[in-house]
Amino acid sequence: MSPSTPRVDRRALVVLLLLFAASLPAVTPRIYASDEIEYYAFLRSLWFDRDFSFENEYRHFYEAGIAKSPGFHETFLERTTATGLRVNFGTIGPALLWAPFFAAGDGGARVMRALGAPVAVDGFSFPYVASVCYGSAFYGMAALLISMIIAVPLAAGRDGGRVPRLRQMAAPLAIWLGTPLFFYMYVAPPMSHAASAFAVPAFVFAWLRVRRTWSARGLAVLGALAALMSMVREQDFFFVAGPALDFAWTLATGPGPAPVLGDAAGTRRPGRRLRLVANAAAGCAAYAVAYLPQAAAYLALNGRLWPSELVTRKMNWLAPHALQVLASPEHGFLVWTPLAFFALGGLTAAFAWRRQRSAPAGPADGPSTPIRQSGNLPDDLPRIAACMLLMGILQVYVAGSVESWTVAGAFGQRRFVALTVMLVVGLAVLIEMARGLRWRWPLAALLAVSVWWNVGLIVQFGAGLMDRQRLEPARNAYTNFVVLPRMLPDYAYRYLVERESFYRGPAVSAPPR
Repeated sequence: MSPSTPRVDRRALVVLLLLFAASLPAVTPRIYASDEIEYYAFLRSLWFDRDFSFENEYRHFYEAGIAKSPGFHETFLERTTATGLRVNFGTIGPALLWAPFFAAGDGGARVMRALGAPVAVDGFSFPYVASVCYGSAFYGMAALLISMIIAVPLAAGRDGGRVPRLRQMAAPLAIWLGTPLFFYMYVAPPMSHAASAFAVPAFVFAWLRVRRTWSARGLAVLGALAALMSMVREQDFFFVAGPALDFAWTLATGPGPAPVLGDAAGTRRPGRRLRLVANAAAGCAAYAVAYLPQAAAYLALNGRLWPSELVTRKMNWLAPHALQVLASPEHGFLVWTPLAFFALGGLTAAFAWRRQRSAPAGPADGPSTPIRQSGNLPDDLPRIAACMLLMGILQVYVAGSVESWTVAGAFGQRRFVALTVMLVVGLAVLIEMARGLRWRWPLAALLAVSVWWNVGLIVQFGAGLMDRQRLEPARNAYTNFVVLPRMLPDYAYRYLVERESFYRGPAVSAPPR
């Protein structure tokens, strides 16, 4: 990092960590839906049984009444894969990320058992489930912190000025509260989305460090993180396209302008391009090695190195639902999460931005000054933004290719939680561009309304005040802005003290992944 590059204020990180610590009582430590059971079954089976046979895990959750539906029984306790094992549409990545927390839960359960507490050391009791849920919350916050570390130098530029703490925190705080990430950190943490939100910014952070030298060691790390990202959620593999575009751009034109993250290295020396290609091969090899756990799981379950045909046959790679997945009034990402509209707008503006030349100094003007406030944005921001926009476009493409594109029954367009880092960067850039302009206060009001829209929908979804299969924007808006303000204190009390009152009744299965 260049000495002139603005750094994240450590006190801003501490404030976010303190807010996260204060929010931990809001984490819901339970497993409820079929997707959660699938991801958890990977971890529990590998830890206790050392295999990929999930018969006992599925039967436990079914007989305990947690997934007591005919659909769950038919799918997970009657069907078998090509290798004779029970079906699992999940991936192994969340289990790998949860493992340290599960180990702590296992140790806690054994200590409690030794002290005489009636706690089973079987992978199903409360310490185990709670460890996974709190682990997901941790990864969600880690995603926000990494995204903030990425966003500050990208949005604030290279003028060496001190970025106020509150402005550094604004984008991650808004994305935390204003997107479905909040729901999957606190209400449904055993899903894979918080882990996905962490794996992607970890990959992006590595890319921004590696991109100026593209060293063999750096690309090997990037390849390993790409494998982890792919093992958490299969569609997250498409995020590799961003660094791939940047790498190809470097091969074709050189390293570009002065760096924001990392140190520039020449690429036009003789043989340099060949060395870069060899380094890229090292990155691919690291990906292949790091991906072995998922490859082993696919072979054991499906007899092949890719997902079950029950998953692949749901894909129409012409992406017939791409526009709907973004803008459908009942299921669209931008309708569920209007904050994303502003964040993606900021990322698009960053792509279109070009450094303004300094205004020529007049005889009485003194030194030249930038024409506009955003002139301090970094020179290579358009190139980075282009790569990030490509990542986002490919996620829209994949989500629009899935037969179950509506994700009806789930909160929000949850497949886009992986875009957390892009949303933080885009919103941070937008906030920086608005600094000193007249429309900054109307923008702040719109961002606040967007955050409340998400918070209100979470309350409506959890309290049964809305149709969980689809949005009804007019009705949801009336409930959010007229009904909820009067009821919110009661719901907050129930959530913290009587949380079971929100989910009494028969369990239901989650929609298809």
